[in-house]
Amino acid sequence: MAAGSVGSGGSGGGPGPGPGGGGGPGGGGGPGPASSGGLGSGGELHPRTGRLVSLSACGRTARRQQPGQEFNHGLVLSREPLRDGRVFTVRIDRKVNSWSGSIEIGVTALDPSVLDFPSSATGLKGGSWVVSGCSVLKDGRSVLEEYGQDLDQLGEGDRVGVERTVSGELRLWVNGRDCGVAATGLPARVWAVVDLYGKCTQITVLPPEPGFSPPTPIPTPPLEPSAPPEDSALAQQGTSGDEAFMVPPAQARPETFPNSLESHNDFASMELSEVVSNAILSAYNGGLLNVNLSSPPARDGLGSSGAATSPVLTSNDALLFHEKCGTLIKLSNNNKTAERRRPLDEFNNGVVMTNRPLRDNEMFEIRIDKLVDKWSGSIEIGVTTHNPNSLEYPATMTNLQSGTIMMSGCGILTNGKGTRREYCEFSLDELQEGDHIGLTRKSNSALHFFINGIDQGVATPLTPPVVYGVVDLYGMAVKVTIVHNNNHSDRLRRNNAILRALSPEGALRRATPAAQAEPERLLFHPNCGQKAAITHEGRTALRPHATDDFNHGVVLSSRALRDGEVFQVRIDKMVDKWAGSIEIGVTTHNPAYLQLPSTMTNLRSGTWMMTGNGVMHNGTTILDEYGHNLDRLKAGDTVGVVRREDGTLHFFVNGMTQGPAAWNVPPGVYAVVDLYGQAAQATIVDDLEVPPVPEPLSEGNNQVSPSSPSSGAGASDLRFHQLHGSNAVITNGGRTALRHNCRSEFNDAIVISNRALRDGELFEIVIQKMVDRWSGSIEAGVTAIRPEDLEFPNTMTDIDYDTWMLSGTAIMQDGNTMRNNYGCDLDALGTGARIGMMRTAKGDLHYFINGQDQGAACSGLPPEVYAVVDLYGQCVQVSITNATGPMDNSLTTSNTATEKSFPLHSPVAGVAHRFHSTCGKNVTLEEDGKRAVRVAGYAHGLVFSTKELKADEVFEVKVEELDEKWAGSLRLGLTTLAPGETGPGAGGGPGLPPSLPELRTKTTWMVSSCEVRRDGQLQRMNYGRNLERLGVGSRVGIRRGTDDTMHILVDGEDMGPAATGIAKNVWAVLDLYGPVRSVSIVSSSRMEEPESTQPPSPSSDTGSEGEDDDEGEERGLGDQNQVGIIPTALEFLENHGKNILLSNGNCTATRVASYNQGIVVISQPLVPQLLVQIRIDFLNRQWTSSLVLGVITCPPERLNFPASACALKRAAWLLRGRGVFHNGLKICEKFGPNLDTCPEGTILGLRLDSCGGLHLHVNGVDQGVAVPDVPQPCHALVDLYGQCEQVTIVSPEPGAANGKSAGTQGDMEKADMVDGIKESVCWGPPPTASPLKSCEYHALCSRFQELLLLPEGYFMPPPKRSLCYCESCRKLRGDEAHRRRGEPPREYALPFGWCRFNLRVNPRLEAGTLTKKWHMAYHGSNVAAVRRVLDRGELGAGTASILSCRPLKSEPRVGFEEPGENCAPPREEQPPPVLLSPSLQYAGAEPLASKVQFRDPKSQRTHQAQVAFQVCVRPGSYTPGPPSAALREPPDPHFSPAELEWVTKEKGATLLYALLVRVE
Repeated sequence: MAAGSVGSGGSGGGPGPGPGGGGGPGGGGGPGPASSGGLGSGGELHPRTGRLVSLSACGRTARRQQPGQEFNHGLVLSREPLRDGRVFTVRIDRKVNSWSGSIEIGVTALDPSVLDFPSSATGLKGGSWVVSGCSVLKDGRSVLEEYGQDLDQLGEGDRVGVERTVSGELRLWVNGRDCGVAATGLPARVWAVVDLYGKCTQITVLPPEPGFSPPTPIPTPPLEPSAPPEDSALAQQGTSGDEAFMVPPAQARPETFPNSLESHNDFASMELSEVVSNAILSAYNGGLLNVNLSSPPARDGLGSSGAATSPVLTSNDALLFHEKCGTLIKLSNNNKTAERRRPLDEFNNGVVMTNRPLRDNEMFEIRIDKLVDKWSGSIEIGVTTHNPNSLEYPATMTNLQSGTIMMSGCGILTNGKGTRREYCEFSLDELQEGDHIGLTRKSNSALHFFINGIDQGVATPLTPPVVYGVVDLYGMAVKVTIVHNNNHSDRLRRNNAILRALSPEGALRRATPAAQAEPERLLFHPNCGQKAAITHEGRTALRPHATDDFNHGVVLSSRALRDGEVFQVRIDKMVDKWAGSIEIGVTTHNPAYLQLPSTMTNLRSGTWMMTGNGVMHNGTTILDEYGHNLDRLKAGDTVGVVRREDGTLHFFVNGMTQGPAAWNVPPGVYAVVDLYGQAAQATIVDDLEVPPVPEPLSEGNNQVSPSSPSSGAGASDLRFHQLHGSNAVITNGGRTALRHNCRSEFNDAIVISNRALRDGELFEIVIQKMVDRWSGSIEAGVTAIRPEDLEFPNTMTDIDYDTWMLSGTAIMQDGNTMRNNYGCDLDALGTGARIGMMRTAKGDLHYFINGQDQGAACSGLPPEVYAVVDLYGQCVQVSITNATGPMDNSLTTSNTATEKSFPLHSPVAGVAHRFHSTCGKNVTLEEDGKRAVRVAGYAHGLVFSTKELKADEVFEVKVEELDEKWAGSLRLGLTTLAPGETGPGAGGGPGLPPSLPELRTKTTWMVSSCEVRRDGQLQRMNYGRNLERLGVGSRVGIRRGTDDTMHILVDGEDMGPAATGIAKNVWAVLDLYGPVRSVSIVSSSRMEEPESTQPPSPSSDTGSEGEDDDEGEERGLGDQNQVGIIPTALEFLENHGKNILLSNGNCTATRVASYNQGIVVISQPLVPQLLVQIRIDFLNRQWTSSLVLGVITCPPERLNFPASACALKRAAWLLRGRGVFHNGLKICEKFGPNLDTCPEGTILGLRLDSCGGLHLHVNGVDQGVAVPDVPQPCHALVDLYGQCEQVTIVSPEPGAANGKSAGTQGDMEKADMVDGIKESVCWGPPPTASPLKSCEYHALCSRFQELLLLPEGYFMPPPKRSLCYCESCRKLRGDEAHRRRGEPPREYALPFGWCRFNLRVNPRLEAGTLTKKWHMAYHGSNVAAVRRVLDRGELGAGTASILSCRPLKSEPRVGFEEPGENCAPPREEQPPPVLLSPSLQYAGAEPLASKVQFRDPKSQRTHQAQVAFQVCVRPGSYTPGPPSAALREPPDPHFSPAELEWVTKEKGATLLYALLVRVE
């Protein structure tokens, strides 16, 4: 049988990912047969294993299957009992990062031949000893807490073994070193046991070795290419080497455990790991367990040999932070924790260093405890030769110019200068709280950094011998803690298991805090926000200057709340100036020590707040729609909060409970009130009795998410029952169900209807929230079990009677599958999809997806069944829709079906795709390149698309044939390697590697199984469906999105973004690997539209830079009267919804969060016959529904806007979808086009005619009168709801006398016509839509230009504001690379690869002078000098920077670099020379145009940017010459080197033409 085939598990090299794979092509899973000699007894694993284990390599290699989905059931035992004095050793072959915990090893007296294998080794009883982490457990209970080296810290290639000595002792060996006695009194007959737990997924048994001396394993081939194992030089260094190796574990271990908890009464100030550890110690001290907590006894005769004992370190040997530190640093936790004070006000002065130099091979590791979102940049870590006792600490370590090596971002800085720009794939700026960063100086002087335990490789090969560890708490980084190998948080899971094993009396035993008299009355604590004040003996809190400031009004209660105690305040005073209002909640932080933030939602730990009508935990929204909207409260209203004994948190509004808002809230929390926005004063109301939780209300909150078909109240009384699964929560008056802790819990969230369904009655829900953490999704069906009689199981498919469920595509009855491949797949549905269940009068069960009947699922249902929904896996939240209720027996589809339907991809009409003739050596192409077949082997099956994929173009194939003898999966992805550029191979064919992960000559993104890789490096696990499960007929596609993301489609279902930052020019690539033998293409390239149907192409006066456009596009001087997008007269009002951000002179409105709270109003009233227009700039397809347009007649300046415009109940006329609404009631149906389907770029307008009728205009086309006789004055209103996230005001147009707008046929420009045919399609792109709107590069450059905060008056107004010269845009226009300009004409290069932002003309010069007579050139600059140059209007000396930028790396001051800020101004008679070039390839080189780093506010990705100026130069004012700057790459070969650099000293010789931006 072929190697790697199912069942053989041989070492010959079949594809490794599948079951039975032998380790990948060309490699074995362990030692080959030739290396098995001498294994002897105990060198093999027993054939009986845990249920997820597969054995290979003659029983010497064990692999846990499904490592991305399962973390346990990986138990293996030795085939024979252990021989005394022989070490049973295994090597860790592979680890994954999905889980916590790792390998566990030990011995057991249980015979594996008859053993009933538990899920993990800690479940073994009857004489079992297991080492887990650095704890020793006997029969599942801890007997030694601090032992040996932490097994969780071992990496791939490390060796670990166990030995039973002749005296019955258990000893642990790690990488050839004895860790001492772990246990005594072992029986004579024990088997070795290894648990492939958590991160550890594969091990190989090594030959048995004798104890008492470091074993020397025979060489074994590695399983896959990886870093070589650690240098074994230390093994030959005797005692000193052992001491160096053992230092890190010993430093963190206390010599003794504390004897009592009397000094630790304040649980609130302790970390969770400390609480758990102390609880365990309480159990020990209470005598529940007889535990030996002493150090391991030394072996006789080995006292100081170093082979069996570790050096005992004194307490001052521990690696801690030095007491001398940065000015803002506060040390705690015995100098193991460092925190930067005032993190919201200061971003630097946070340097800390270690208390002593680092030893060779010693790990210095920290954990990020706290981050803030206010700053850019984050933690930096490294080493320095400076002694902390004598160092004068700088503001940041990168300011230190000697003896310092730092990792910053993803690069390495030496003495403040960049030496490696991209050291590793991880960026420190992107790490999150809880992530670990470490470093070590190897004995060979190499410095290595570690991210979450993963070695990032050599950062620098030569590190000084004496260095201190240094951490810079910069920017976002606020708090870190030094982590040792035996840190408690990594063993929290094990501690919890021990607590559960203890008796309840012992586990619950706590130290009794000292009695302390608490004040009976609740008061405000005197420590309050900087803009707040406490009066009336602590009963009243206020913002004295509420009209000047809207935040810094946080106040807390003076003591912690008791269980069931209500904290209630009355709003005394409000102001109308601000948006937002009071916020209330609880926090675990003691007000006496809390540094109060500007608003409580900025606090990222221990805080629960109700804000608006949502609930936030640690600054993150956990409930979107909850209770009464606090922003609508008035003076005299009351709000309250209570923590109940069961840990639930409830809020009250005017004495009415709003239901549970949070769960598992710890006791001892303080009440907190944030006097935010309109709320100016509040007073504590005396304690009141907690009202009982009410029954589900008949009328709930009518405000639903955009996914709901309607926001009106439904007529049906169907709700979710108050009885439900333990992880489910019912809110919104019984209409909404959600699963809390959705990222840590995936089941136990069953909900059921409050009554039985009637015949023909539809029960429909809409999916409102999903997470991508789990596999599987919602399950829905019916049951005849009454809710009161139902014992809710983990999942509904566990019920074995009277239950019918749809799970995926399977119809299940009583837990058994009745039918597969039903008409819909619930696992494929996404957010916004609607699912309905109905029992017909005949007893049939029908399902409805988005209103479409999927047919009868089953029949014979009893007359009384309840609807049941299982919020399983990815599905987190659903709501009952208003389509729920009786239906026509004909089962006609609902008219309320949304545009979003069941995802099913169909090939686009056009030319069929083809495979490129360049392919792997085992591939043959058939059917004119539409079918690919692998004719031999399991590899060498690469195939490519013939052309680059366009944005959103799908390349899809169908699996034609499988070869089941191979394991693995089809691999597919995108590559920047052009198929024709592969080069020759060894045999004369194309030089392609055997498999896709090895394709690394150019950047390649790929998906294999459910893993995402870039250039072979793992980027993500558990992505989408596992490609190993593809069958014959399955379809797989790949798409590059317009947002530079890669998407995989399986059977037409988009799996979501697999990777980001995809290059623009990429080819599809497939690897016919393993079982997939042949595929055929089923997709087509998109056919180009005929010219007569295309929208108007960009002409020379709006985009291209042609020779004949010198007076048109190049300068835009000839006509300044074109219609602009941003008028000077109209703007949005400053009073708007809380999620709105205004920009662009208040002419652009962007919704920055959620899907609602996005109302904006145009500040000027509507004028009769004036067409007011807005353009839709951006849509977010995550939501359904879209913007609402209309008018209001009440003064908008003081209006308190609700969450959506539909809630306006006074003086409001709105256009929503295809309906017209007045004060929330629909007055007209099917008016005009559906606004929910408007695409990006659509221009919508409102106009009042002379009779007061309100007209709607769509792309200039009048849709008629929507509302007659609108009262005046009135203001135009826009609600950026659902999909619509950004709009911009477009210039107003006066209406014609006949009522037609300026966009009608008679007024159209020639550019608005194509072949004389008017564009009549309603949703076609409007004539004024920018052709650059869809260019992602142009949008990215524009966002960077906005970050420069330059005045808008310097730039030309749209549409001549900017022009993109990326490869796609310039090819679209057909731009030539070079042009000639001036008198006499002189050649210059166009700025390919840059984006140009045109500057306004200096009025001192005439247009003809600029456009015809002067030459064109470029000047490289830096970001700090841009504003100064623009202020002066020409290039020259002097500096005044409004920005503080830090270049990526220091460069010599040559060429185009601007003078520093402290330079003296040059003398007037001797101005410094200005350096120019006709080529931007030279002027924009990095030494001349320095790079800066910035974070894109939209994608949050980090980019590099450069700036330059395009200038007009007066002929004769400059001297051409050779380049003066040394460049890494040769200058532009198009120009003569003798004329590449122009130098001028004449004042007024240059005129600024445009600002150029390039982003990488």
